[in-house]
Amino acid sequence: MRIEETELVDVLIMTPTPFRDDRGLFTRTFDAELFDQYVGRPGAAAGFVQDSQSRSGRGVVRGMHSRSGAGEAKLVRCARGAVHDVLVDIRPDSATFGHQQAFLLDDNDFRQLYVPPGFLHGFQSLTDEADVCYRIDRPHNPREDIAAAFDDPDLAIAWPQQVTTVSARDRAAGTWQELLTHVR
Repeated sequence: MRIEETELVDVLIMTPTPFRDDRGLFTRTFDAELFDQYVGRPGAAAGFVQDSQSRSGRGVVRGMHSRSGAGEAKLVRCARGAVHDVLVDIRPDSATFGHQQAFLLDDNDFRQLYVPPGFLHGFQSLTDEADVCYRIDRPHNPREDIAAAFDDPDLAIAWPQQVTTVSARDRAAGTWQELLTHVR
């Protein structure tokens, strides 16, 4: 598995090396020992306590979500199809505060993102169906949910396709400026 740093401080891309033959392929999607070695914290991988999965149709946008308080770290991968995945750094003391970066996650390269606490996260499905899997380090507490509108002009996220569907909750998300009052 290859692990690379990104433009956003502390965000990592992990890309496994699939074994391909006439049957198809086999790949390891997570290796706790390698993860712990790379992040330099023995036992860090054991902190993941919940796995979740979403399925979305073409053009669906989910996001931009985060958690208040201690936040949450997560590993995100697309197990089926492809998504345009977007992160925005909302850590006031970070050198990349307010910066965003987009990543292609798909079922061909099996890239996944390690997202530390303190990031808005969202994605758009680029295929007729996209399954996104999340490995999360804290149980979900809805009272800690925070968000910014996926179409907020201050964020100016460049979604690559026409947005077809967004949840009512995501449509009602506040602005980037409103979110800043919670994180500063």
